[in-house]
Amino acid sequence: MFLLGMDLTVLNVAVPDLDRDLKPSMAQVQWIVDGYALVLGGIVLTAGALTDRIGRRRAFMIGLTICGTTSALGALAGNPDWLIAARCGMGAGAALLMPATLSIITNLFTDPAPRRRAIALWAATLGLGGMTGPVLGGALVEGFSWRAGFWVNVPIVAVALLLTMLVVPNSGSHRPASRSGERADLPVAMMSACGLLTLVWAVIESPVRGWTSTPVLTGFALATAMLSAFIAHQKRRADHAMLPLPLLRLPGVARGATSLTLLSFAMYGALFVITLYLQGVLGFTPWQAGVRTLPLAAALATGSLAAPRLLARHGERMPIAAGLLLVTVAFAVLTGTRADSGYGHLLLFEVIAGLGAGLVAAAGTESVMGAIPPSHAGLGSAVNDATRQVGASLGVAVQGSVLSTVVTDRLGPMVSAATPTAVLPPLPAARQAFVDGLTATALTAGTVTLTAALAVIPWRSVIPDATTSHEGL
Repeated sequence: MFLLGMDLTVLNVAVPDLDRDLKPSMAQVQWIVDGYALVLGGIVLTAGALTDRIGRRRAFMIGLTICGTTSALGALAGNPDWLIAARCGMGAGAALLMPATLSIITNLFTDPAPRRRAIALWAATLGLGGMTGPVLGGALVEGFSWRAGFWVNVPIVAVALLLTMLVVPNSGSHRPASRSGERADLPVAMMSACGLLTLVWAVIESPVRGWTSTPVLTGFALATAMLSAFIAHQKRRADHAMLPLPLLRLPGVARGATSLTLLSFAMYGALFVITLYLQGVLGFTPWQAGVRTLPLAAALATGSLAAPRLLARHGERMPIAAGLLLVTVAFAVLTGTRADSGYGHLLLFEVIAGLGAGLVAAAGTESVMGAIPPSHAGLGSAVNDATRQVGASLGVAVQGSVLSTVVTDRLGPMVSAATPTAVLPPLPAARQAFVDGLTATALTAGTVTLTAALAVIPWRSVIPDATTSHEGL
């Protein structure tokens, strides 16, 4: 899980090095960062159902193998498109292995108290990987190059495969699918994945092509049509649905999944922007920029590990609402950033946002998994994972596009295809333009988390120890 979290963000601080080596456009940078989470989120539902069918350890090992192989191909990339394809391949492997991790945990720990602790550790590890990715990426970029961010996965995967064979038990229902169900999996998976891909493409391309341009509007329309068709298909084929809709009606699933989506939208998008800010405006090297994101990781781990006690006493509503409100306060702080603001201002944001994000991550995951019957643990884990990755990919796409739009508006169309760090250092006006973009992205993310917090407050809280009904699945 640490590896998966790290891969989400390890390239964030490598943008200047990538820019010098491969000359990607800003849109291509967003695809390099976003392709991993986008593919993971797009196909993880199918992978979760497959995990329950073929066995969790087997799915875990296949996913690890795909991740390791495509990481090596990414390290050998000679152009931005090749690199984007490798990142997407890593996302496909992660989509298979990620649901297996959480479903293995929930099947090993069936009692509520140890399950809460195990899930909190799972959430903290994933968050630590994501938030320390820039640190590891910075060290690898300065010591070697951006390619080391891919090579580092290969030995880790090899060790993990060996340990999996030694210590991870076989589990999973190994339920054979009917032929009609198997035939339905591929087109349905393509429908959901293509819908998400088209949506993110439209968001990323909007600053360059124009938000009201024909290609962008067509992209939004196609994405809406495909995602609507996906939902309609699930309703018609309830017996063989990739995502059984009754699953979403279970207490805690919709609430937890929505909270995780909006949190990931805010936090992963912000992490993408602030790593560029640390290098382009504050002038830190990749390693120095990565180290200065560590307080965010430490605060997130603290919040995640504090969540089980709050869950046991108050149910899921209180820690999720409190966490979202803390994150909102942090973004309010970030909107006050000026061109002459130092790192201390950003540090305050990181500590507050990290504590809030840790509470939401652990409590939201427990809310989802506590409502899922053991026979659907893989699919339930996939729902949890899909919400995170879809939120993360949209967060990077939307906040990156807001940043790009503001910078282009301030400096003119000549910079529309450039990465922000390529134009910032020599020009004070460019530094101010980037700060204006940063505060605009903070306002966007803060509005999202405040809306989510206000929606959570009226919930009726469910204590995780309570017996949950799974009728209808």
